[in-house]
Amino acid sequence: MKKYVIGLDYGTDSVRAVLIDTENGAELATSVSYYQRWKEGKFCQPEQNQFRQHPLDHIEGLQQTIFHVVKESGVAPESIVSICIDTTGSSPLPVNKEGQALALTPGFEENPNAMMVLWKDHTSIEEAEEINRLSRNWDGEDYTRFEGGIYSSEWFWAKILHISRQDENVKNAAHSWMEHCDYITFLLSDNQDLATFKRSRCAAGHKAMWHESWDGLPSKDFLGQLDPSLAELRERLYDKTYTSDEVAGNLNAEWAAKLGLTTNTVIAVGTFDAHSGAVGAKVEENTLIRIMGTSTCDIMVASNEIIQDKTVKGICGQVNGSVIPGLIGLEAGQSAFGDLLAWYKDILTWPVHHILMNSDIIDENQKQLLKEEIEENIIRKLTLEAEKIPLSEAVPIALDWINGRRTPDADQELKATISNLSLGTKAPHIFKALVNAICFGSKKIVDRFEEEGVKIEKVIGIGGVARKSPFIMQTLANVLNMPIVVAASDQAPALGAAIYAAVAAGIYPNIQEASQKMGSDFEAEYFPQAEQVEKYAELMSQYQILADFTENSLKQKSRKSKTLTD
Repeated sequence: MKKYVIGLDYGTDSVRAVLIDTENGAELATSVSYYQRWKEGKFCQPEQNQFRQHPLDHIEGLQQTIFHVVKESGVAPESIVSICIDTTGSSPLPVNKEGQALALTPGFEENPNAMMVLWKDHTSIEEAEEINRLSRNWDGEDYTRFEGGIYSSEWFWAKILHISRQDENVKNAAHSWMEHCDYITFLLSDNQDLATFKRSRCAAGHKAMWHESWDGLPSKDFLGQLDPSLAELRERLYDKTYTSDEVAGNLNAEWAAKLGLTTNTVIAVGTFDAHSGAVGAKVEENTLIRIMGTSTCDIMVASNEIIQDKTVKGICGQVNGSVIPGLIGLEAGQSAFGDLLAWYKDILTWPVHHILMNSDIIDENQKQLLKEEIEENIIRKLTLEAEKIPLSEAVPIALDWINGRRTPDADQELKATISNLSLGTKAPHIFKALVNAICFGSKKIVDRFEEEGVKIEKVIGIGGVARKSPFIMQTLANVLNMPIVVAASDQAPALGAAIYAAVAAGIYPNIQEASQKMGSDFEAEYFPQAEQVEKYAELMSQYQILADFTENSLKQKSRKSKTLTD
């Protein structure tokens, strides 16, 4: 009997399931479900950098997508041998003693603090800085050492500390906290004991300061100096972690019935989308995988012989086995990539939503048709016009810090800026400047890896931006002065999750062999254009000047503000 696996990939806006043939990685069926509450903007306050998601969006999407691919494929349920879940991260949520999401319990149904705190939520900037100060100045271990030396407001402990201080009811009701990938895995698994449930090595190592050299999570002494509640919480979390080629349990009877599967289906340990995406793109040493969507995650693997005792400064962690067991997983990224261009699109379409849609001149059908036409074509038209602008023409210089800076050297208080504007600056000029900015931010990441001794010989792009925008990919090749290949799969993270599932089910002996058999082929390659590389290097130097000026100005302003407050 042929054997199949399911990869379930939770993105920022939607969840997608793919049903994969373990023999060759062929996709038999796929299904996508968009988060309805999230689409309505519920529980979010963007002006305060608050982004929360209700777990019902994820649970409903889980049932809809997996049920659909099982039914559409027509394969026998008993031939679907394993499921693996990947999610965004760090995206933790509070749970009760039974492991039920707090937002699903009476009294917390509409409380944003009881929801999942999405990766892009930056409400805990002050708490992250507090963690950094304590790590550098107390008498014990520097727990940020394997997190690039800087803890981010996008991560586990900072978010929990912020919520605990902001909401006493949530703090008292939360028996534990779980990363999104652990929560969904737990939901499906027949192991319903939080104390013994297998938590993700990927999530714990990169976001929760877990490391084997200090026997797990940061000590109670350290956490207690931040807040006594964190020291108490540590007792209810975990010490051991597990890689995603391992079995978390079998599908429980309740969810087997809902999904049309059997309880023989294995549930693999959960992971993050970027790490599974790297596996789906056949990651290997000296290869940088760029997962390019709303933000970017940049993933590499390296041997212990290369890394040794070295810590790579300013990245999002280095963790043994977080991508491939036996290799060190290295993560970096940009807090905004596609989001920067989406922000600009929202700026330009403001009149459409606030003037056109309220017009009395045209009827409702015409309004809707015009709105759809503009929204569908605006990025394409901007791209066509931006491509025509020569680099010798006065193009603004922009920074990509619209959502702060993730890597190198995380700082979520930083803001984006644009310089060199004039009366001759048109919308395509600004668009070109923003595309340049996200590529310059990418170059800073590549430079940091290489400065720290991690050699990059190959770049692979995956995700919607990589597949849909030749303009961005060619610009990136020119800025990096490196060839870039693009993975053919639309669902590389889900495919990577399916590869983990295949190994957990015993179909393949290891991730490397499974990835080579099941991983994505490549559909395009972009080469640096010699005449453009030198010009982009000149623009990159202007980007750096603007970056230094902006960062210094914001830090001076912050210091003055703190002095006045004190």
